[in-house]
Amino acid sequence: MKRALIKFRCSVYEKKLLQIKAKAAGKSLSAFCRNSLIEQQIIERMNEEHINTYKMLVKYHNNFKRIGNMYKKGNPKLSQEVNLVAKEIKKHLKSIIP
Repeated sequence: MKRALIKFRCSVYEKKLLQIKAKAAGKSLSAFCRNSLIEQQIIERMNEEHINTYKMLVKYHNNFKRIGNMYKKGNPKLSQEVNLVAKEIKKHLKSIIP
């Protein structure tokens, strides 16, 4: 039960910025401020464009892994390079969704 009220002053620009960030995180302005004050990591919700980009990166990762496996016996150096690209993509995917 949240009964205590806290007020603080900020500029119109700061208020608008807080509202935009809260909306992007899918939270109310008060919940956003509370979470940021207690140093919880606030993760922005993914919109449709972000989801499509994430899915595309997953496809690229899978395709590069397949290509690397295909050339494993025929051209090991190429296979190694392709697997490095797949690992880089995987690293970026993990940074998007921990």
